[in-house]
Amino acid sequence: MNLYEFSATTITGEEKSLEDYKGYVMLIVNTASKCGFTPQFDGLQQLYEEYKDQGFVILGFPCNQFNNQDPGTDEEIESFCKLNYGVTFPMFQKVDVKGDHAHPLFNYLTNEAKGLLNKDIKWNFTKFLVDKNGEVVDRFAPQTKPESIRPKIESELNK
Repeated sequence: MNLYEFSATTITGEEKSLEDYKGYVMLIVNTASKCGFTPQFDGLQQLYEEYKDQGFVILGFPCNQFNNQDPGTDEEIESFCKLNYGVTFPMFQKVDVKGDHAHPLFNYLTNEAKGLLNKDIKWNFTKFLVDKNGEVVDRFAPQTKPESIRPKIESELNK
């Protein structure tokens, strides 16, 4: 199994194959609209704008598994992200990122890049960096600010 075999439903309801992002450096993030880390949308959007023309994309996956911090509908989440943070990177429908109902993509990501103590995602805004070949090359904790990932993104883009 590789990353490109997965698909997900966009926040507007379209089925999207991750193969569409083949050759891109990706940052895949589980997001939330009512979290202490929600302001990271600003930094994520800045990274996206800075590197999107060089083959970089951010994929945002809202998740309500951590303290009910994203309870809205997909439409409400999309509107919130655009209005408050100007988000233009691809956003997907709300998913579970751990447990029995976890989206298969997140099972794959957590198996490829385990966390500090185990593979489970512990909170919103866990970030996975994927290289141009679809390999998970790094995992970043929720408190890792998007701008601090810039050197790793640049390194992957320059390979």
